[in-house]
Amino acid sequence: MARLRDKEHQAYLVGGAVRDLLLGGHPKDFDIATDATPEEVHALFGNSRIIGRRFRIVHVRFGREVIEVTTFRGHHDDTEATTGAKRSSRGLLLRDNVFGTLEEDAVRRDLTVNALYYDSGSFEVFDQVGGLDDLEARQVRVIGDPATRYREDPVRMLRCLRFAAKLGFNVEKSSGAAIPRLAALLDDIPPARLFDEFGKLFLTGNAQATLRLLREYRCFEHLFPDSARLADSDGFYDRLLDAAMGNTDQRIRQEKPVTPAFILAAVLWPAVCERRQQLENQGEKPVPAMHGAGQEIVAQACQRIAIPRRFSMPMREIWEMQLRLPRTEGKRAIELMSKRRFRAAYDFLLLREQAGEDCSGLGAIWTRLQEEHGPIEIVDSPDDRRPPRRRRRGGRRRPAPPA
Repeated sequence: MARLRDKEHQAYLVGGAVRDLLLGGHPKDFDIATDATPEEVHALFGNSRIIGRRFRIVHVRFGREVIEVTTFRGHHDDTEATTGAKRSSRGLLLRDNVFGTLEEDAVRRDLTVNALYYDSGSFEVFDQVGGLDDLEARQVRVIGDPATRYREDPVRMLRCLRFAAKLGFNVEKSSGAAIPRLAALLDDIPPARLFDEFGKLFLTGNAQATLRLLREYRCFEHLFPDSARLADSDGFYDRLLDAAMGNTDQRIRQEKPVTPAFILAAVLWPAVCERRQQLENQGEKPVPAMHGAGQEIVAQACQRIAIPRRFSMPMREIWEMQLRLPRTEGKRAIELMSKRRFRAAYDFLLLREQAGEDCSGLGAIWTRLQEEHGPIEIVDSPDDRRPPRRRRRGGRRRPAPPA
């Protein structure tokens, strides 16, 4: 900020860092807003790069820290002829590189509590949209007309609910009322972007509260339609999902590692069980039925949320190992404990028991076996080993023989 001001640019700390400081918290990320264009910022910082297409921003790296610098956004009209802006036929903002002033930038942001600007030179906080009042009222409110803002970017509905869960705030009445009506717009969001949002929703320490809001405002069914349908029809799955989220939040509070694979395994478990039962009813044996169900459900889920293979493969191993956990005798038990995914599969078994499923006391049995045998060397499964890459031969390609 000091360097930008030295070059006669405006520069403010903006967004979550200001909000968290005002609430007495400790910010982890710092965003800067400025009147300098991305090219001007990039020219001032050799340790920076311009990223983005829909919104061009600059990442400035200081050691391990990355500071995100954005140029003030300006107003735009509804025509594609507007310089730097473009919308889809349904109002989705496809490209937006219209620059403006601080006042214009404030009203273009998503939420009032994230639109506070701090000037480190004058030690002042600038509030253009009533963010300080909403912090005092402990509510999350969308800036502008909620329906219009959600149509511009449906992910704003997820952000609204995510910050309400994170802060323990209420969702302002008009901001919340528009979400169930427009939740279907989430179907237009690219699956890769929804996977990024999935991590922010469920892997930042507020998964349990976030899940409740997603279900209350009818967004969960547009992320995981089959699981939402089955969760509505069976109290066990409700308890399973709630327990999975609560356990994930606890691990994050304890600074233990978490992985999308485990929580996705829990979220999709209802659909996997249903499809497995259908395949068994058609004559499949339990193990092939579970294998086929896992493949199908992951493929379907990837149409909505692009789950990378590094997570989908462990998910399927966790599911398939549930059928092997009843084998608690002799060498088979020792061999199973040596598998890389055993610990995750064991934790998943405990989760099922925690949700009220009768697993014939397997959780206690496997707990005792691990205590008796102590640490066991982990052996990679075939799926964990990558096949060797084929070496390409060098040299020029031989010309084809004459016809």
